[in-house]
Amino acid sequence: MEYLEQLLVQAPELATIYGTKILMALVIFIVGKYLANVMKKITSGLLIKRNIDKTVASFIGNMAWSVVFAFTVIATLSQFGVQTASLVAVIGAAGLAVGLALQGSLSNFAAGVLIVIFRPCRIGDYIEAAGVSGTVDEITIFSTRLITPDNKVIIAPNAAIMDGTITNYSALGKRRLDLVVGVSYDADIKQTKAILIEVIKNNEFTLEDPDYTVGILELADSSVNFAVRPWVKTADYWGAYFSMQEELKLALDAAGIAIPYPQLDLHVQGNPTPPAS
Repeated sequence: MEYLEQLLVQAPELATIYGTKILMALVIFIVGKYLANVMKKITSGLLIKRNIDKTVASFIGNMAWSVVFAFTVIATLSQFGVQTASLVAVIGAAGLAVGLALQGSLSNFAAGVLIVIFRPCRIGDYIEAAGVSGTVDEITIFSTRLITPDNKVIIAPNAAIMDGTITNYSALGKRRLDLVVGVSYDADIKQTKAILIEVIKNNEFTLEDPDYTVGILELADSSVNFAVRPWVKTADYWGAYFSMQEELKLALDAAGIAIPYPQLDLHVQGNPTPPAS
């Protein structure tokens, strides 16, 4: 009875002390949660305005929300006398363990963010990276999806792509065809060069700017090799490559200019004795 009376006497004081802490905790939690939502919207909005992939922008926005909300929870618990230092240490140790367990995935995530931010390649580009080549079909957080010319799907880890050299064949919109045409040493050099230039000018895919290059590349063992280097749009590369090869062969054949090919001449000396019957 005496204890109950003492508790009733101290009730107003206890209500004031703990009521204030509870009120402060609620205010911190509500304001912190609001700030977390604002941080998420601002982060995602800024990334989308910079043409960052929406998937990555959303993921980073969620990460920003999680960080602010975690600090909000810690600040809220501190109002009730919870030792936040110990709590932070536990969270840090858990985060370290998770980070070590997911080290490969985290490196792929970081590389994916770098790919999206710095744009070494975009969707639709034909690239060569990580020992593979193909058209970029999709860039996700952890991997990049490539489609090969023969319609195979390649999933390459983002870390493998960023750790090596990336060759982007589509970035500049134009590509140069590097063709080598060998003709006989008996062929007229000036006539041959004129025919090669005429084929380039008449091809439907070649561009006038940058200008083409035609010249003797090498005096080889059995042929005079010409370098034929016209420029084409990236999207027309393979169409130009195949049509140019065909047109060059037909034009040289029509002019009677031979294209050397490996052959073996067999010379038999003496009069071999026929086998006995």
